[in-house]
Amino acid sequence: MLLDLSKLHGHRDHFERTFQPSAFDPQDEAYRVATPVELSLDVEKVGAGVFRVQGRATTRLMLECGRCLDEMEVPVDARFELRYVPHVENQTDAEREIAEDDLTTSFYREGTLDVIDMLREQFELALPMKPLCAESCCGLCAECGANLNRGDCGCDPKWVDPRLAPLKALLNGEKEK
Repeated sequence: MLLDLSKLHGHRDHFERTFQPSAFDPQDEAYRVATPVELSLDVEKVGAGVFRVQGRATTRLMLECGRCLDEMEVPVDARFELRYVPHVENQTDAEREIAEDDLTTSFYREGTLDVIDMLREQFELALPMKPLCAESCCGLCAECGANLNRGDCGCDPKWVDPRLAPLKALLNGEKEK
């Protein structure tokens, strides 16, 4: 959905929309939108071509657990405040340090704000660093790949680090040869 910034009523507008999961084509395989996205958005013109966007988006995302690879659902309640400025092609800024304002500044093109892209960005920020279905997730067997949350697979891993063999010999009461 493109929001035409030139058609704001006055200097401030409020929008409420519901987006179906199908509006978010899975561009990234890190997550999938599982439930409708509820968006509440305030857009305010704060200067020449500069807009402040405050809002809240709620939904549920489907991800893979980082240990067992089972699908899991993560609730998202993203609150955000962004500053939008016009995108300028071929900017020739020299290298500079990122300022605090740069972290909350985004760009719009041709007088329109792409709300779906803004929501995708908020979803990416809401993703956990290491998604786990449960803190006690046992993960997958290194030998056969079975999900250890569903039961023991019966494998007996036999790999031993050869660098630790002298220590194992000490534990077994053997003398080093």
